[in-house]
Amino acid sequence: MINLDEFTITEEALRRVGHTENPRLREIMISLIEHLHGFAREVKLTEQEWLEGVTFLTRTGQISDSVRQEMILLSDTLGLSQLVVAQSHSRPAEATEQTVFGPFHVEGAPNQPTHGADIARGALGEPLWVAARVVDATGKPVSGAVVDVWQADASGFYDVQNVNWQIDEARLRAVFKTDADGRFSFRSIMPVGYPIPSDGPVGEMMRATNRHSMRPAHIHFMIKQAGFDVLVTHVFAEGDEYLDSDAVFGVRSSCIGNYVRHEPGTAPDETWVVSPFYTLDYTFKLDRND
Repeated sequence: MINLDEFTITEEALRRVGHTENPRLREIMISLIEHLHGFAREVKLTEQEWLEGVTFLTRTGQISDSVRQEMILLSDTLGLSQLVVAQSHSRPAEATEQTVFGPFHVEGAPNQPTHGADIARGALGEPLWVAARVVDATGKPVSGAVVDVWQADASGFYDVQNVNWQIDEARLRAVFKTDADGRFSFRSIMPVGYPIPSDGPVGEMMRATNRHSMRPAHIHFMIKQAGFDVLVTHVFAEGDEYLDSDAVFGVRSSCIGNYVRHEPGTAPDETWVVSPFYTLDYTFKLDRND
C-alpha cells in the first residue's frame, strides 16, 4: 500500500505482521504496534521528541554491561518490572509476594552452613542476626530449600559494583539450605536505604520527572525447592521512610520485616556485642506449583 497517512499507517503496519507464524509473537506485535501508534497520536509526538526518545534508549543500552543493566533499571523505575512480576506470580494471600529481581544478583555465591555463618565478611555496619524459616502455605516446613541471599553494604553499594570484584571476594551474599524444620540463620549487617544508580539516562529521567532515586532498606532472598514456585523477594525494614515511594515500586506489605534493635549485650549466637545490634525473625511462605 502506498500513499499512507497518519490515519491509515497503523492498519498497514498491522497487516504486515498479521502472518507471523508464532501466535504469541503475533499477539504481542499487534498489540505493541497498536499501543505505540496510539501513544504517538495521543501526545501528538513530534519528530524532535521521537529522536530524543530514540537517543535516550540508545544511551540506555550503551551504558549497560555485565554488571550494570540500565535497561532493566529503566523498566524498574517505570513500574513495568514489578507489573510483569506481579501478573506472572499471582499467589494466594497467605503466600509471600514476589518482588523485582534487581540487577545485583550473581550466580556462584559461596555456599554457607545452614546456621552460624557471618556473610558480612568484614563489611562495616550495625550487626544483624537473621533467623528465618521457609514453610508452605499451610505452615508445613520446607526442608532442603536453596536460599540465595544478597544485600548492599552500609554505604548502599553491592560488592559487584566494585570494578575489580571477583566471586571469591563475595560478601553480603551467600547460599544456604534449610534444615529439617525449614530454618536457616546467619549474621550480617543491618541493611540501609540507598539510591539506584543515577549517573546515567535513568537518573536523568528521574530528575526530569522530579522523583527521588531511593530504595528502602532491604535484603534480597531467592528461594527454590522442587514443587514450589520460585520465590524472589525482599525483606524491607519496617518504618523506613521510603516504603511508600520505593524508586522501583517493589514494596509489598507481606515483605516488610521487623528488624528489632537491641542494646549492647548477648547476641543470638551467644557472643557479646559491645554496640547496639539488630535481629530479624522472618517466615517465608512458598506457593506450590503442582
